[in-house]
Amino acid sequence: MKSLEELKAIRDKMKNQVGIRSEEENTTRVVVGMATCGIAAGARPVLTAFSDLVQENGLSNVTVTQTGCIGLCMYEPIVEVYEPGKEKVTYVKMTAEKAEEVVNLHLKGGNVVTKYVIDK
Repeated sequence: MKSLEELKAIRDKMKNQVGIRSEEENTTRVVVGMATCGIAAGARPVLTAFSDLVQENGLSNVTVTQTGCIGLCMYEPIVEVYEPGKEKVTYVKMTAEKAEEVVNLHLKGGNVVTKYVIDK
């Protein structure tokens, strides 16, 4: 068995290798619901589209992650955008094409695409 010090050293080494990011104050998070209902409704291509578009556009201040159930199954695929200092924006019934529009208008341009947002 490894000592506690050895395990800590392994953990620190692995953190650096996989590039675990700490959340920064200026980071926008795009969270795609990937529970069973989201996947069945087409969330996987939406997640892929956001990931690819963020990378292609060099949006280094944006992270794309996934989560489980968001709790609004009838609106899947659901994407939530968390921008520092702003209210969360929830996009519903997303597609890869809509993701491209959200990246261009919202993430790059700063304008929420209200036609895809759920009413509060």
